[in-house]
Amino acid sequence: MDQNEVQLDRETFSCLICLDLLKDPVTTSCGHSYCMNCIKSYLDDEDEKRIHSCPQCRQTFTQHKTNMLAALVEELKKTGLQAAPADHCYAGPEDVACDVCTGRKLKALKSCLVCLASYCEKHLQPHHDAAPLKKHKLVEPSKKLQENICSRHAEVMKMFCRTDQQCICYLCPVDEHKGHDTVSAAAERTERQRELEVSRLNIQQRIQDREKDVKELQQEVEAINGSADKAVEDSEKIFTELIRLMEKRRSDVKQQVRSQQETEVSRVKDLQEKLEQEITELKRKDAELEKLSHTEDHNQFLHNYPSLSRLSQSTDSSSINIRPLRDFEDVTAAVSELRDKLQDVLRDQRTNISLTDTEVHVSLSGPEPEPKTRAEFLKYSRELTLDPNTANTQLLLSEGNRKVTLMKQPQSYSSHPDRFTYWDQVLSRESLTGRCYWEVEWRGGVHVAVTYKNIIRAGSSDECGFGYNDKSWMLHCDTNSYNFWYNKVRTPVSGPQSSRVGVYLDHSAGILSFYSVSETMTLLHRVQTTFTQPLYAGLYIYSGITAELCEVK
Repeated sequence: MDQNEVQLDRETFSCLICLDLLKDPVTTSCGHSYCMNCIKSYLDDEDEKRIHSCPQCRQTFTQHKTNMLAALVEELKKTGLQAAPADHCYAGPEDVACDVCTGRKLKALKSCLVCLASYCEKHLQPHHDAAPLKKHKLVEPSKKLQENICSRHAEVMKMFCRTDQQCICYLCPVDEHKGHDTVSAAAERTERQRELEVSRLNIQQRIQDREKDVKELQQEVEAINGSADKAVEDSEKIFTELIRLMEKRRSDVKQQVRSQQETEVSRVKDLQEKLEQEITELKRKDAELEKLSHTEDHNQFLHNYPSLSRLSQSTDSSSINIRPLRDFEDVTAAVSELRDKLQDVLRDQRTNISLTDTEVHVSLSGPEPEPKTRAEFLKYSRELTLDPNTANTQLLLSEGNRKVTLMKQPQSYSSHPDRFTYWDQVLSRESLTGRCYWEVEWRGGVHVAVTYKNIIRAGSSDECGFGYNDKSWMLHCDTNSYNFWYNKVRTPVSGPQSSRVGVYLDHSAGILSFYSVSETMTLLHRVQTTFTQPLYAGLYIYSGITAELCEVK
């Protein structure tokens, strides 16, 4: 039977009881087919009973064997004809195809690393049945099987050269890999597998650490947002209150001016009315006198003149000279002065609310108070070291770059753009932000300073010296006195003499404090400003011998 001409449906030739190909087919009168043994097992009656009911439709029947159906089943068994595979069973461009299939190839179920071939389910069966093939290594379907063949010897590469770190075949150690460290690929895989597991553990630990960091950063974001929202809310309330107070003050001033205006206008109008009445009276009197002046009868003139010549008391001219405008000008001047003072307050560096170029540090537990005892300061202690690349050539660094000594002879430092060329100064390697505390032990005389990194290094100008510019803050420590310097301005400082100075920095709060450290801590000088860059600790040995960044615990 030609497979291309006939398509046999497997279900048509399957037993409805065992669902396998029919064996000794029996067809009932209702049209359903069964294996002879299956239908016998199903029926309850003895073989000699000829009337039965179909197990599928329950219709009674007289069973009989059909030769035609039996012949078709036999043909099916001979040709191995099956139902045509569904389209999804065939190999596409991205799939691994069976190497044995002819014509349209099926998808491979497994690839064999020994045969270096891929097989569909049907052609894989010998690897499950034949004892020698059962030992072959089956893997998921792979298109890279040929990469396991040695290009030089055309043999399967089952060995690994540790010297050249590559897979080789068993012939390679004879020639180009002769004398190399070689092992079986399986042994190398076992060792690399152990390394892989260690790597995976490390990666998983790092993932956990990073996830923890991400969670903490998320909490910090929430804290920053919460703090910022609260700051905006509080500032809005405060500014609203300020605006309300200003509005009230404006209303009060307006009411006072209007009240004074009303009073003054009323006074002026009263006086104006009196003057107008006096003018009317004077005009009447002038008319009478003019009429009298034209009287020809002398006796009549002399008789009337005394009464007409008498005038009523005139309004005092001094009361007319009122200048209320000066009072209003004074009000305007007072309001202008208030405005100028408010502008000065808002522009003042100490009350500047701007956050530009400053760091915002948010603690999840809320803001911490400024330390008061040495134990509290030590919670913020920093282990600082001095940077050799910044040290003047007259300075010798020792004790792990924590101690600096002024030398008579220049030291053999290499040239570096960060080095102070004239001033005997050196900076810390570490930058300082947030809250920091450190202590300096000194002998002779020293400048203990903090500075921005962009302080000028080359030359002898004041722009290079600690405390003589706007980039650095410096405490001058002498055996007899202390002085604080900033931007060439000296501030005398009083306090107990000690060979140890403590420095406390709260970068975000703009606080820099110097302390005399002995059995107790005494504040020498405190700076309140705005730091716009990270700071670095600095030391200048001007007449002393040594200074050291202490290890504090």
